[in-house]
Amino acid sequence: MTDRSTWRDFSISRTIRTSPILKSLLKPYFAFASWLHNRLPKGLYVRALLIIVIPMVLLQSVLAFVFMERHYALVTRRLSEALVREISAVVEMYETYETEQDEERIKRIAASALNLSVSVSKPGPLPPKKDASLFDLVDLYTSREITARIGKPFFIDTIGNDRFLDIRIQLEDKNLRFIARRSLAYASNSHIFIVWMVATSLILIITALLFLRNQIRPIEKLADAAEEFGKGRQPTQFRPHGAREVRRAAMAFLDMRRRIERHVDQRTTMLAGVSHDLRTILTRFNLQLTFLDNTPEVAALRRDVEEMNRMLEDYLAFSKGYGDEESEETDISLMLEELEVEAEVVGADVESTFDGDPQVVLKGRAFRRCLLNLISNAARYGKTIRIKGHRTPDWLIVTVDDDGPGIPPQERENVFRPFHRLDTARNQDTGGSGLGLSIARDIVRAHGGEIFLRESPMGGLRVRVRVPI
Repeated sequence: MTDRSTWRDFSISRTIRTSPILKSLLKPYFAFASWLHNRLPKGLYVRALLIIVIPMVLLQSVLAFVFMERHYALVTRRLSEALVREISAVVEMYETYETEQDEERIKRIAASALNLSVSVSKPGPLPPKKDASLFDLVDLYTSREITARIGKPFFIDTIGNDRFLDIRIQLEDKNLRFIARRSLAYASNSHIFIVWMVATSLILIITALLFLRNQIRPIEKLADAAEEFGKGRQPTQFRPHGAREVRRAAMAFLDMRRRIERHVDQRTTMLAGVSHDLRTILTRFNLQLTFLDNTPEVAALRRDVEEMNRMLEDYLAFSKGYGDEESEETDISLMLEELEVEAEVVGADVESTFDGDPQVVLKGRAFRRCLLNLISNAARYGKTIRIKGHRTPDWLIVTVDDDGPGIPPQERENVFRPFHRLDTARNQDTGGSGLGLSIARDIVRAHGGEIFLRESPMGGLRVRVRVPI
């Protein structure tokens, strides 16, 4: 069953990818999804807040629409119907009783019993009707009821005065003008529902902001601690807290950090012991060679012993990785000037520049070893070296260019493998143990950065080191 469903899903996805008709139909969907993805916030705090706020806003909007559409409209229609029925009764009384004494009695009854102010004027054309708002339910329902119940020419003004309605009815021998309070024709307390709804929503959103911030803060601290550890710095004042799942993730991070540190310590201790034992043997070799005559064979043995000493130093540096060194503020511009002097000693034409603030927090000795390896390689294969440092708000970038033979693109990843060398010779003339670039990459990655190999504008190799700051 699982195989069939998997094959069916694969067939559907392949059909969508290959069918031009489906592609054209789904193109607007994918375009909208891409547009929405690019504009949605990327932070967890904002996304979690939107998950809370958007459903609440949608719910409140639906409730407000239903209330305004059903309750408010229904109440307004019923009140308008009642008001028009009262006006209709007064109009019938004016048509039935025509004496002045009867008119005064009708006015008194309308004012005391119906809260209507009635005035009589001579017959004449009514004023032109004013354009009411599209959302004025009072004008809509009142006009409809007057047309249905009274059936005479009328004029209604629902926007001239916020507190009163002006309704005029044209009879055969007179015009009747009714002034009624606006509250008689519509539900005047409907805004209270909206006010309470908005106020409670704001209180809930503020409460969600406070509680959500407390839940997100442990995740942010965990991310900061992992980022600091990835840059080779020890997280300070970090302890697991927050929700149970966040505490589990923090404890897993601390356990992982302890395992990594324990593994590095064990490897360093083991290789340090091996290096000590081998150095003891090499010391005996040197001691025995001092008692021999200076023959070409003895000179070759001394060079081999020195080469083995250098290889041991490289092995130990590669295994240790300067993990015990603490990060501190380092002047990168001064470091580049010192490396420039060291490279000039071996006869290379070196020039270094630096742009930006040179004070960067990193492991100074380790980073110096990284740049020294890169510059030494450039000096070994080229004659002209250009070193350029640049600091951005987020990155420290150091570029080393040389005019040597360079490295083929297919070999640029392989040269970072330990003990990998492009040349097959292993003698003192070519030198090196095949660990220089491996050590450099390990140091850069211990700082949370990366190292790239490209073709240099000078014709040789460009090495670009990028470290977050």
